[in-house]
Amino acid sequence: MKKYNIAVIGGGGREHAICAQLKKSPRTDNLYCIPGNAGISGICTCEKLSVFDFDGIEKFCKANAVDLVFVAPDDPLAKGLVNFLTEKGLRAFGPTREAAQLESSKVFSKAFMQRHGIPTAKHRSFSDYSEAERYLLEADMPIVLKADGLALGKGVLICEDRESALKGLKELMLDGKFGDAGSNIVIEEFLKGREVTVLAFCDGNTVKCMPSSQDHKRAFDGDKGLNTGGMGAFAPSPYFTRAMQEELMNKIALPTVNGLKEEGIIFKGVIYFGLMMTATGLKVIEYNARFGDPETQVVLPLLKTDFVDIVNACIDGTLDSLDIEWEDFTALTVVVASGGYPENVVKGYPVEIGDTRDVEIFHAGTAFDAQGRLVTNGGRVFDVTATGRDIAEAREKVYAQIDKIRFTDARYRKDIGLV
Repeated sequence: MKKYNIAVIGGGGREHAICAQLKKSPRTDNLYCIPGNAGISGICTCEKLSVFDFDGIEKFCKANAVDLVFVAPDDPLAKGLVNFLTEKGLRAFGPTREAAQLESSKVFSKAFMQRHGIPTAKHRSFSDYSEAERYLLEADMPIVLKADGLALGKGVLICEDRESALKGLKELMLDGKFGDAGSNIVIEEFLKGREVTVLAFCDGNTVKCMPSSQDHKRAFDGDKGLNTGGMGAFAPSPYFTRAMQEELMNKIALPTVNGLKEEGIIFKGVIYFGLMMTATGLKVIEYNARFGDPETQVVLPLLKTDFVDIVNACIDGTLDSLDIEWEDFTALTVVVASGGYPENVVKGYPVEIGDTRDVEIFHAGTAFDAQGRLVTNGGRVFDVTATGRDIAEAREKVYAQIDKIRFTDARYRKDIGLV
């Protein structure tokens, strides 16, 4: 049996979950993470390089005989890290720069869906502020504004009335709230229904969906407050039926992969389908071109099949011959965040973790300070994850243990899995 030296690119809760799953594989030999975090360093070797230091990543991987590079975050995928590593003779998992446009450009993805008849919200794209402003003065409310580029999962504004829509437009296009990501925007109709996420492995031809999940984006209980990168999630969603799975495959997933092929783009890696269950069927809210965060933290703990085998099948184009199995459980995760998240994050608070049981703790934003103490190092600091027979049992396990994680101004939503 061939064993692999593997390097994971990234340093958040998603990457901790990915490293934990790769660590379980008998095919994994040495495991590295670039740059990793304090928690990830407990299960593999971390190298403090920037995810954008392509030359440094190549040098490290070749010096350490890395056989497989798993590129997890959106930004290095969008900037072409998989293209670069492949050209340098390294084996890399993740979509190319061209395929990652599904996520890195909302304008591209909306036009792509329109070209291939993939159901999504009615929309218009704008690069001129005055034109977008005129459109909003006449449009029906509520409405959704989306920055074209990557914005750490926060570049979406749901505007209930015209005043907030015009304010949001100014923040995106004139004030540069999300930098260059907001120089072009998409304005789309507000869809009503329940959101669900389905991640799928893809080898360019075959698509194999993972268990559905539901993410909680808003900062506070009752789905109040600003959009965040995600405050918690559960999988599978009891609301996502077998009929919906077939609808997703036939009307969205296969048309997406086949449409990309028609345009000369081969997608290998993970496609994230952000969906709305509407009265007229499933509609795509957004694509991501990688594992979601915190969806990964509830989906991967359910995986039974060897993760390294799946990664290799995606790269080699042999996914059709691999049977992927999942545990018949429910997983739920709750994010422990810094008090000011998502706008005013203070880092460097010392962390204490008591004796926890029945949960897995993924580090999302932690580091060691100069004295070697565990400290906060991000807006989302931990993901506390548990599995159970159903949502209620997994919830009970998580909330029984979550207060054993302590740091100044720590907060979390108390209603994950209830809404």
